Amino acid sequence: MKLAVLADLHANLEATLSVHADIVRRGITEVWVLGDLVGKGPRPREVLGWVQENATRVVQGNWDARVAGASHRPQDLWPRTLLSAADLRYLGELPYGIEETFARQVWRFVHAGSRGVFHRLYPHSSLQEQVAAFEPNLALGLTQQADALVYADIHEALMLDVEGLPLINCGSVGNPLDSTLACYLILEFPDNLQGVSYSAQFVRIPYNRAAEVTAAEQQLATVRMQSEQTRIESEQSQQEAAVHSKQQVEQAMNHAHTLVAEAKTKAERIRGDSERELAAATQRRDSINAQLSNVRQMLAALGGAAVGNALDIGDNA
Repeated sequence: MKLAVLADLHANLEATLSVHADIVRRGITEVWVLGDLVGKGPRPREVLGWVQENATRVVQGNWDARVAGASHRPQDLWPRTLLSAADLRYLGELPYGIEETFARQVWRFVHAGSRGVFHRLYPHSSLQEQVAAFEPNLALGLTQQADALVYADIHEALMLDVEGLPLINCGSVGNPLDSTLACYLILEFPDNLQGVSYSAQFVRIPYNRAAEVTAAEQQLATVRMQSEQTRIESEQSQQEAAVHSKQQVEQAMNHAHTLVAEAKTKAERIRGDSERELAAATQRRDSINAQLSNVRQMLAALGGAAVGNALDIGDNA
């Protein structure tokens, strides 16, 4: 049984394809990917497609979880925009780890350790923490006591002996921190079920870094263009909103002026009507008083002063 163990591809397509060519050249058909397919690099969609087409087993890395929606940092959002809903669902549903028995030993394969996808296990971590990494963690689906642990995350190939148990980091394909070369791990187990031996080989592969840099620069140019387009559209929207707001204010003011003019006209009409009614009432009063004066004079002339006094309603009636 021979495994090619890859991790931390980080959307670096050129490095991924170079490693793939080496795996094909060696005739290895079992390709296990220990997470961080995306993030950092310029081509997450293409690398994810390669993994879906060529990997036989895949586990989730911290960047896969973040890009799928576990966090919303600026560096999570850009690759998220390049992936489809199905791609994001695939990343979010990847299993935490793999436990398989090879050569009568339980081998555990995870991205960052056995405590969580965001917990980092370093070569200088305490012995207690390293030993604990081999223990079961039912919450993460790690049900067995491991005899060997293969992980990734720190981007440095290493092989340690932890109380007689192998702790192996497969290195990074797309973002190695211990070399400029892509790195992956080959594990080989005997076909004889009685054997307990294994062999581990780190493979470092050069790749076309210039081409990947060019791809990154093209993506950067695209992002800048999109950003500029967004800025222009935002300014246009703001201008349109300002014009629309001004129009609404002008319409409101015009409407208010119209209402004021109508109210003024109505008030003037009411005042005019009131003045006319008052003038008519005054005329009626004056007419009545004149008539009463005539009556008093007539009664006085006829000697009917008493009657006149009884009928007198005064000038202020």
